[in-house]
This record gives sequence, C-alpha cells and structure tokens, in this order.
Amino acid sequence: MTVTRYVTPLREGGSLPALIEADNLGTYVMKFRGAGQGPLALVAEIISGELARRLGLRTPELVVAELDPRIPGSEPDPEIQDLLRASEGLNLGVDFLPSSVGFDPLGWTAEPGFASQLLWFDALVHNVDRTWRNPNLLIWHRNIWLIDHGAALYFQAGNRPGPARMVRRPRRCRLRRAPAAPRPDRARGDSAVSDPGGTEVFEYALVRAVPRVERGEPINVGVIVYSQRYRYLAVRIGLDPARLLAIDPAADLDAVRSALSAFEKGCTEGPLADRPLGERFRWLTAPRSTIVQPGPVHSGLTSGLTSDPAAELSHLFDTLVRTPSQPVS
Repeated sequence: MTVTRYVTPLREGGSLPALIEADNLGTYVMKFRGAGQGPLALVAEIISGELARRLGLRTPELVVAELDPRIPGSEPDPEIQDLLRASEGLNLGVDFLPSSVGFDPLGWTAEPGFASQLLWFDALVHNVDRTWRNPNLLIWHRNIWLIDHGAALYFQAGNRPGPARMVRRPRRCRLRRAPAAPRPDRARGDSAVSDPGGTEVFEYALVRAVPRVERGEPINVGVIVYSQRYRYLAVRIGLDPARLLAIDPAADLDAVRSALSAFEKGCTEGPLADRPLGERFRWLTAPRSTIVQPGPVHSGLTSGLTSDPAAELSHLFDTLVRTPSQPVS
C-alpha cells in the first residue's frame, strides 16, 4: 500500500501522527518511524494491536504503508517536512474511525467486565500509557475501541532484555538559581496580580465540534473561561444539531452530547475535582484530535465596570458560539 495524499497533522501527543489517504482509497492515521519514539514504538503498536484483536478487544485495522519521498517537499511546516523526510519508506497506518469521540469517564461508563479485560491486557503487554488522563480509547458506533499502544513492551527500548533494565538511574546534581525575593503584591498572599484600573486577566478557549476531521470544518459549540484571580472556572455549551448534521449527516449526536457533557462535568467533578482550577483548565484545554476538541487558549481582560468572569463567559458565548436559533444570554 502507498500513501497518495497527506491530509492533515494530528497534533495530539508528541509523535505528530497524521491523517493520510492511500492508493486503496482508505483513510488512515499514519504513525511515522522517523518520530522521536523511533521504529520500536511501531513494533509495539503492531504486536499489541494484533494481540488485542485476537483476544476479542476492538482495535482499528493496522496496515503498512509506503511513504513516497516526493511527498515531504510540498509541506510548508518545517517540523512536518523534517518528520516526513526522516520517515520515507515503510510506516504504520491505523484505520481512521470517522466521527469517533475520545472516551471520557465523565461522559461514558465502561462495563466492569470490559474494564477488567482492559486492565489485564495492559498488564500483559506492559502498556504504561493508558491512564485516566489519557485513556487511549475511542467511542465509535457506540462501542469502545483501543488505540495507541506504542508505549507498550517498554522493555525492548533498552540494551538489556527484560523489564529489569528499567531501574531508574540516579540523577545528577545540578546547581540551581537562588529563589527570587518575594514580590510586594504577593506578600499578602494574593493569588494573582490585581490591576488598579479594576480589570483582571482571564483565559479562555473555545470548544469545537469537527464532525469531519479530514475536512477541517470546526463548529464552535462552547467556551471555557478561567480566572486565577477570582478562582473561577466554568464552561458553557450550546450545540446546534442542525449545523452539525449539515456537515456530516451521519454524525452521532448522542456521542457528541456525551463528550460535551464531559467538558461541563470536568470543571467540578472527576479525578481532578480536588486539584487547583488552573490544572483543571489545562487538562480541559489539552489538544485533542477527535470530533470534539478544544481550540487554542487566549487571554483577555475583564470589563472595568463589572470585573466579573461570569459576565465574560456570557459575552464570549453570545459572540462566538450562539446561533440565531439559540436564546441570548
């Protein structure tokens, strides 16, 4: 099989996989042997994925695809071009599951039997990369699919066979810079710097639905606002089903609603409920490449009249998300 078109990079994770088309008319997520993890990660992906399939666990089809050396030259991004040039030849393709949604325990519940099988399987292949923060599971056609096993079989990455070589090496001592003197505005225990003019800095990110990732047509369906000063974190969701179905009539509305509800619950519930608001905000806005994903984080200043982050949330929702069919805040 040969790659015929590089569609778009998927910037979730550190290996920079991409969506590609092949000469068999299929669409695949390609994982490159020139990525930082190296070809052994692709070996682990194939062994673990095929073993999971033999055990009855749902995993996308895996294929080996040839990357033509003429493709990298037209990519404008230097990082992507370097990756493609280092990956000319055979690479790994994972069957693309269109309109799939990333599994989130706040939006879905796994059957206890399946959860036990998954835990046993990860122990069998030494998969250390499936965590509650990054479950590496997709919801597709209302079933849970396993993906991303490149970190499994970790013992093959060293010089000695077997897990024994994973013993940590002692860290070298390094000189550290002396801590700076405390700033006057922090001496009173303030959590952030206040502006005498009455405005405060806040951060926000849009929540987007991308029903056809390969087409790159996002729809704004929500906004997240975080203010350190006011200890405020909230998200407001407004899905317009007609707009979503206009782009992809086959979109699974129930799956999209479940994924969006996970964003709402993530502000107050889940494993991060007792963590600082800033950590929760970074988790909610971490890059994702499925049908529901956060946009880039931006900054703003609250209005000098209200200094109310909740008012800014309503303003951003009305300006960037609300459609004519939805009521004004």
